[in-house]
Amino acid sequence: MCAFREAAQRWPAPDWAQPWNAPFAADGAAVRTACERGVPLPQALTQRIGRIGRCGPRFVPQTELPEGMAYERFIFDTGSVPTREGLHDFFNGLVWMRFPATKRLLNRLQAAEIAQAGVGQVRGPVRDAITLFDENAVLLQAPDELWTALLAREWTRLFVELRPLWAQARLVLFGHALLEKLVAPYKSITGHVVRAPVPLALGDDLAAWDAWLAGRLSAAELASKPFTPLPVLGLPGWWPANQDRAFYADTGVFRIRRLQA
Repeated sequence: MCAFREAAQRWPAPDWAQPWNAPFAADGAAVRTACERGVPLPQALTQRIGRIGRCGPRFVPQTELPEGMAYERFIFDTGSVPTREGLHDFFNGLVWMRFPATKRLLNRLQAAEIAQAGVGQVRGPVRDAITLFDENAVLLQAPDELWTALLAREWTRLFVELRPLWAQARLVLFGHALLEKLVAPYKSITGHVVRAPVPLALGDDLAAWDAWLAGRLSAAELASKPFTPLPVLGLPGWWPANQDRAFYADTGVFRIRRLQA
């Protein structure tokens, strides 16, 4: 019996109708159904990749990770992803399916850092940034006006005054921890938008997004922490309460940008 079934009883099931889940809904529903029928999560993820003919790694039980070996090094050496039964690794698997080139790049960069500096209590700026990217990154394709307001953290302008422009934008969550949090949504959930606008010419082709992102990220860029915060439930259409402009007056969530001294 798949232990994911027991985990599903402790956590709410993902609502695949929610906009943040849309890129992962078909794969997620299929994998979850397989798990509920008794297929272990690593096997269900691997089978889904094979069934849809998409490029991706092999997922293996967490017990295959040798004691004392870094998780990232194991993936780099074997091409296999140790996977625990539960929502966190479930969403990690779904992101691997959609963004395999970028996930492989992040893994190569992690492995290179480990080879150079070893595994210690302090990860260093590159590994910290890669972990943040992997867990919490958000990709945004939007008109310039939205980007300007976002980077300035002008929340009322971004979400109220420029609200019609969001019809021309697309936001996709990359971070699997972020997706996990949104299984039980709350107002202050905040993602880290990568400060590299997804080219409008790529349209909504996520395979093209993946190739573009994997082709431009580097250790040096990641070390600079190229992110800007975004409370994701502020997006128009993502949360009913944000139709009221007072939603954005909560400065505990929609924080103003600090001026540099």
